[in-house]
Amino acid sequence: MKKIAVFVDVQNIYYTTRHTYGRQFNYRKFWQKIKHQGLIVSAIAYAIDRGDEQQLKFQDALRHIGFEVKLKPYIQRSDGSAKGDWDVGITIDVLEAAPRVDNIILLSGDGDFDRLLDKVHNEHAVTTEVYGVAALTANSLIEACQQFHPVEPELLL
Repeated sequence: MKKIAVFVDVQNIYYTTRHTYGRQFNYRKFWQKIKHQGLIVSAIAYAIDRGDEQQLKFQDALRHIGFEVKLKPYIQRSDGSAKGDWDVGITIDVLEAAPRVDNIILLSGDGDFDRLLDKVHNEHAVTTEVYGVAALTANSLIEACQQFHPVEPELLL
């Protein structure tokens, strides 16, 4: 049975689906779709912790589905900008998982991950898949993966 690792850039998926469709991603429906592809040995959702009640419920829902939730504190800078980037954390976890799995599924449209997907595919013969909102997913990321799945309304709440 094929071993699968899933990595979710929660902020990217939240903002791209909200911007394009005005709706949220349906993680439960996504899980139902991918669980038939093999054994999900790891599923990590990377999010920002603002500590509000709605986010806590969302994080609990992700855990109930089967995701490990990794949180970073929300940092508001003095100039008003915010910080909460998980790119390095996602990269480290993907690199650690690659030798143990057959398939890596990344939910993000961030082009910063293109070289990462090239590397794990070329060095570990891992198949890589990306789920992202087509209009807001970097072309370099689409080209780097073996299979791109555009997030369509059927995967939204």
